Amino acid sequence: MRIAVVNLSGSVGKTVATSHLLAPRVPGAEIIAVESTNESAADLGLSVDQLRGEHFGKLFRKLLIARAAIVDVGASNIEDFLAELNKYDQAQAEIDYYVLPVVASGKAQRETIKTIEALAAAGVDRQRIRILFNRVDVQARDEFEAIFAYEKFSATFLANPDARVLESEVFDLLANRRLTIEAVLADQNDYRRQLRETDPHDQEQIERLSDLIALRSLARPVNRQLDQAFIALFS
Repeated sequence: MRIAVVNLSGSVGKTVATSHLLAPRVPGAEIIAVESTNESAADLGLSVDQLRGEHFGKLFRKLLIARAAIVDVGASNIEDFLAELNKYDQAQAEIDYYVLPVVASGKAQRETIKTIEALAAAGVDRQRIRILFNRVDVQARDEFEAIFAYEKFSATFLANPDARVLESEVFDLLANRRLTIEAVLADQNDYRRQLRETDPHDQEQIERLSDLIALRSLARPVNRQLDQAFIALFS
């Protein structure tokens, strides 16, 4: 499975989608960040090949031989990426799915629709353009009315309301500690014992251990929710 995580809008959760949702559930996937300025999965400790948008030729060659890849296209490079996509005949076909994370702000929804239009114009068919609703409070249908209205109007993409990542402080904690959920769940250290044994005046260590304990407590239920989101996204 070869997936591109794209959106003309910034700060919609592309790195969250790549690092926490997709990478653990796409076995053997090479992670390629098309990014020059913003955070990528590399900042969370994952092995990442970093490119810029204008280096599409190198990316295209990688995709020709890759069985599994996740291409995280940063907002600063998305326009170059889309322009280069149109230069290579049928280049869009080398990517199985285009995943568009989106948050509920009006600006993000409008720019997501522009991204859908650009992908459709490049020849990407409806079945391969999938929406991932990010930072959902309760129900995606209530919070992303513009996206669902456009899906009904255009029939150029798929929007499953169950393909959602619920609002959670865990992602900010993970970013602060430069960790993935997968790494947290694999960590066998006894941080509660370490906290009990820590000098009560060592506030930095107390904060670090408290964050790690909170992360572990939050990670399991969030990971189960991400399992459900992944199934909904590709069903």
